[in-house]
Amino acid sequence: METKLFQRLEQYYDEMVSIRRYLHQHPELSFKEYETAKYIENYYKELGIEVRGNVGGNGVVARVKGTKPGLTVALRADFDALPIEEETDLPYKSKTPGVMHACGHDGHTATLLVLGKVLHELKSELEGEYVLIHQHAEEYAPGGALPMIEDGCLDGVDVIFGTHLWATVPFGEIQYRVGPIMAAADRFQITVNGKGGHGAQPHRTHDAIVTGAQIVSHLQQVVSRRVNPIDSGVLSVGSFVADNAFNVIADKAKLAGTVRTFNETVRDQIEAEIETIVKGVCLANHSDYEYLYERGYSAVVNHKDETHYLVEQAKQIPDVMSVKEAEPEMGGEDFAYYLQHVKGTFFFTGAKPEGVDVPYPHHHPKFDFNEKAMLVAAKTLGSAAIHAHQAETVLSGQE
Repeated sequence: METKLFQRLEQYYDEMVSIRRYLHQHPELSFKEYETAKYIENYYKELGIEVRGNVGGNGVVARVKGTKPGLTVALRADFDALPIEEETDLPYKSKTPGVMHACGHDGHTATLLVLGKVLHELKSELEGEYVLIHQHAEEYAPGGALPMIEDGCLDGVDVIFGTHLWATVPFGEIQYRVGPIMAAADRFQITVNGKGGHGAQPHRTHDAIVTGAQIVSHLQQVVSRRVNPIDSGVLSVGSFVADNAFNVIADKAKLAGTVRTFNETVRDQIEAEIETIVKGVCLANHSDYEYLYERGYSAVVNHKDETHYLVEQAKQIPDVMSVKEAEPEMGGEDFAYYLQHVKGTFFFTGAKPEGVDVPYPHHHPKFDFNEKAMLVAAKTLGSAAIHAHQAETVLSGQE
């Protein structure tokens, strides 16, 4: 069965590449992926596969049923792009100004579409059911996963698998991790309201820039001096704006940044510590403040048995040259929410471009990935899906 699956995926590899390149030329931003969603839905309809659009927004869910009883296995791919002006010289570069697939979601979509096609062709020999989740709006919180879950995309699902094409990992390598693999991703905004005035009369002012600078300095101590060093955390101030004439002392300064954590207790602690610092510094500088902390995606926490199962499947795939434990990534992913509802695992598929020593990172205007990695991802996801019945006792939580 696995041989048939792999042979057909290889047979349709050119189609996979064609789909990816079409989607790359026609990217759409989070929550605005209307044409991409139509494309996905029509692809399945033309194959005669059961499909539902407008799931939780622009999401699309297709279902392939085998002829024999078994587990219901979900596979997920995201399909939104980023507000980035593409700077590659690819012949299939984005045709939409200021929008680019700079994270590989075009490849994720092409991978799952063709895998769904092959599963449909082999359904008479398959056990159980396969739920193909095409998710919108992964790039921008609150994301598309939660509304799709609320709209029933996980109904009846026993286990879920997902992967991310990872351009900084060597081609042919699968990276996994039990427990947290990607971080919770939060954002914060701080507004310092001081008292402006003439640059020649600082004693008559409450300088918002000086107050903001002190806040930035103190924030650097939150992780280094207040969080247990056994735990992980990142606090980064990414924006500091106080736009004034050269001889005017600012009455207002706006700061914004991000917090990344794996542990919910640490997450709570950092949120509170930021406000303690802001409150104290503003009080000392006779200024008021506004503080907004927005929680983004939770940490992606992989389940142990499902991860070990995926690892064993990956090791049997000829195209997979190595299977390694991954270091936790501080990037965020709303695949986290699927794993809060259903057991499963999320892994990285190495997609480093050929002939490149140092690839451009994800979210870079010159980002690209090795398209052959889509075939590796399809085989790994497909193998995990079709063999799930062999590990049904473990994957259904009945051990």
